[in-house]
Amino acid sequence: MRRCYPVSLACEVLEVSASGYFNWLRRREEGHGSGGSGGRYSDEALLAHIRAIHAEVKSEYGWPRMHKELLARGIRVGKDRVRKLMKQHGIRAKTKRKFVVTTDSQHNLPVAPDWVQRRFNPEAPDQLWSGDITYIHTEEGWLYLAAVIDLFSRQVVGWSLQPHMQASLVKDALAMAWWRRQPQPGLIFHSDRGSPVLQP
Repeated sequence: MRRCYPVSLACEVLEVSASGYFNWLRRREEGHGSGGSGGRYSDEALLAHIRAIHAEVKSEYGWPRMHKELLARGIRVGKDRVRKLMKQHGIRAKTKRKFVVTTDSQHNLPVAPDWVQRRFNPEAPDQLWSGDITYIHTEEGWLYLAAVIDLFSRQVVGWSLQPHMQASLVKDALAMAWWRRQPQPGLIFHSDRGSPVLQP
C-alpha cells in the first residue's frame, strides 16, 4: 500500500495516528509486534485492520462477522476485543432498510378477468402492456416508481416517480404511456392481482 499512497494519507483515511503505525511497524520488525509469531496487535494496528475491512465490505459486517474475517486473514484476536474496539469507535453494520409494502393481496375489491393467461409474448407493439410499482430509498426519503412496459419490446413506455403512494402515481404513468404511444383499441394492460396501497 505504501507504494501507492503516502503512509500519512493512509493513516488519515483509516483514522489512526502515523506515530502509532510506525511504532507498530518498528515492533514488528524487531520481532515484538503482531503477526505470524503469535504476537499481539496494538489497538491502533487492529483498528486500522478493522476500518480497512469495514470499508472493503461496504459497512456490512458487525463485530461477529468482523471477528471471523480477521481470523480468516490470520489476525488472532478475541471476540470481546473486536466488539469493544468497534463500539468505542462507532464502527457498526449498516442497518437494513425498512421494507415498504406497495401491494395488498388480501383485499375485497373485484378482480378483473385474466385475459393474458400467462401469454406474455405479444406479436406486435402496443398489444400488451404490463405495470407495477416499486420504491427507491434516497437520502431525502422513499420515492415510489410506477412503470408501464410494452411486453413486445420490453421497453418502458410510461412512468411516474413521486414521493407518495397516491392514485395519481399510477394514473400519471398510464397517461404518459397512452400519450406517447397512442395505441389502437384492443390494448390489454396487465398487472398483478394485488391492490396497490394507494391513497385517493
